[in-house]
Amino acid sequence: MLILSPESVAHFYPASPEQLINACYEAGFRAVTRGVIGDELVAAEYLKLWEQEPWGTMIRSTDPVVVDAVRLRFPELVPYLAPVTVPPVAEARYLRAQYGADLKIVYAGISSPLSSTELDAAITFGDLDQIFRIRDVNVLSQPIFFDRVPEERRRHLSAAGGLPLPLLEEARYSSRRFRKLRGLDALKAVARAVAVDRLELGFVDILSSEGPLDHPLSGPREELFWRRELLASTEPPRSRYPVVDTAVVASAGATFAIKERAVRPDPGAVSSILEQIGLGPNGRPWDCRACGYDTCRRFAESAALGRASLRQCAPYQERRADEAQRAAAADELTGLSTYRVLRERLAFEIERSKRSNEGFAVLFLDLDRFKQVNDQYGHEAGNEILRAVAEEIKHAVRASDVAARYGGDEFAVILTRTDLDGATRVAEAIRAGIEGIGRRLGYPAGLITVSAGVAGFDHNEPEGDLLISADRALYRAKAAGRNAVA
Repeated sequence: MLILSPESVAHFYPASPEQLINACYEAGFRAVTRGVIGDELVAAEYLKLWEQEPWGTMIRSTDPVVVDAVRLRFPELVPYLAPVTVPPVAEARYLRAQYGADLKIVYAGISSPLSSTELDAAITFGDLDQIFRIRDVNVLSQPIFFDRVPEERRRHLSAAGGLPLPLLEEARYSSRRFRKLRGLDALKAVARAVAVDRLELGFVDILSSEGPLDHPLSGPREELFWRRELLASTEPPRSRYPVVDTAVVASAGATFAIKERAVRPDPGAVSSILEQIGLGPNGRPWDCRACGYDTCRRFAESAALGRASLRQCAPYQERRADEAQRAAAADELTGLSTYRVLRERLAFEIERSKRSNEGFAVLFLDLDRFKQVNDQYGHEAGNEILRAVAEEIKHAVRASDVAARYGGDEFAVILTRTDLDGATRVAEAIRAGIEGIGRRLGYPAGLITVSAGVAGFDHNEPEGDLLISADRALYRAKAAGRNAVA
């Protein structure tokens, strides 16, 4: 089951909420909720606390970054944290109470994943987008109405983030019991006021940023108003009645332990973390504050002490995502493109050729006696040959072409703006080069050879026939005695 944060509508725009939820079902999730139940449970818990006087000072505890900062840097504030968990965890408890303790639950949100044993997985919207690509799910092609009866999307008591409306309404007219603070820097003043000056601050609504939509990974700061308006426009009307089933017993409570603080961070660990974060485009530290710290160095010092995690660092996470995407596009053994990249580029070339009337061609290549090589000389020798074949193919094609490992000892090449005769010449050059590999590596003559099939794109043929045509040509080359081009 997927708990999908409401802010998803801004990340996946222009897809509608209905299209996004339908895409989640098509990707394999059994059910999808919009995080409303978690907000409602947490709001009900906060309302109970709000109505219990006197409690002096109570700090909002639904921002994991704030809670971790309190536990690690300001342990004197731990007793003042509201004993309320975050909405996704509250909703996970509710769903398991409703559907069974073995229910697997995934949470998808904007920024760094939540750290909780009560969620089986916590992913970002970027991760969810990657799941859609892997499962070949196009969000924008989904129906604009729900394929299945949707889970509850209406709110009754809560605002986004889990605060109850009665609390917010009362806070509008009286600030004596309510203080709104943003940014981790405010914690120092709160700690002094509570622990040193012994002041009663009332309810301290503190977040590390101006809500999830203000997080750097949500998009440019100047689009914050647009994101808020978009989210508000997709919210269904409020329910006049409670939307949480009172027959389902689920706790929204939480406890917070104090962690010991090291005196000084290890300089080597700090340098290592700063090296992992890297520098910005201007050659200087990012200092973007997305992690809740003023500078990268302060964050690295805190991380070296175990008070922060690189999961909080937006530049680091973005670079890791880019590296993962590049790694997914390249075959680990040969360095050639993967089958997925081949299929995507083939679809692109078909559309481009239709518009420009420029042809292109596809080569299918298959090593003739590769199993014999593996059996006789071992798999490491086979890997060495595959790497050498890949280098030969790279040398024979242009930068605008795509060379991919199709699978095992099979390779495919897309030759852009190339007719059938030109493609045949390239295939022949590759065949001759691979035959030379065997001689250079000291294998018996005729053992390391390749057969190749060539097919050119024809506007009059169905799109799916191109790879089939190249495959059939390959088998004709095999039937002709191998080490041939057909």
